[in-house]
Amino acid sequence: MKVRTAGAVTAALVCASVLVTAVAAVPVARSTVTYETPAVTLIREDGKRVSLARELDDGRPVLLNFIFTTCSSICPLTSRTLEEFQRKLGSEAARVHLMSISIDPEQDTPARLTEYARKFHAGPEWQYYTGTVAASLAAQRAFDVYRGEKMSHTPVTLMRAAPGEPWLRIEGFVTPDELLDDYRNLLASLGSPARASR
Repeated sequence: MKVRTAGAVTAALVCASVLVTAVAAVPVARSTVTYETPAVTLIREDGKRVSLARELDDGRPVLLNFIFTTCSSICPLTSRTLEEFQRKLGSEAARVHLMSISIDPEQDTPARLTEYARKFHAGPEWQYYTGTVAASLAAQRAFDVYRGEKMSHTPVTLMRAAPGEPWLRIEGFVTPDELLDDYRNLLASLGSPARASR
């Protein structure tokens, strides 16, 4: 039994080491993109059926990512980043809407998403969504994160300062501090002369 436990620990450490090396090797790319939100209904982790468009356009800045609860590589890392981002915002976190949509809705029930949210200390402003396979695929395709199947997904974080504004698309493993800087810069750009004259 001890040998098996030691082997499992060693394997986990090797996997973690490989993952950290891989993360360090992947450059972060940022682009400004406009997306058309699909008219789909999702199910929030509290069991409520909601319109994706209404959830995105509730007036708050939005951070959006796509996850699945059985993921053991990308999703835990991006979720930890959002967890730390949320912590660094402090009381300001209540004014930001964090959204995580499952790319594995057949497995990710509201109950499973609630458990996952607890694991990453999600505050009330960070909500998780599931729904039908068709709704999940429509959301993934609309935000250009669909990669054929869940094991092929890539780390993408999307950020928007306000409804009607373009999205900042961040591809790769951004750090919580970088994400906070991106967020502050995005909010600051709302008040810039170029924006004001639009």
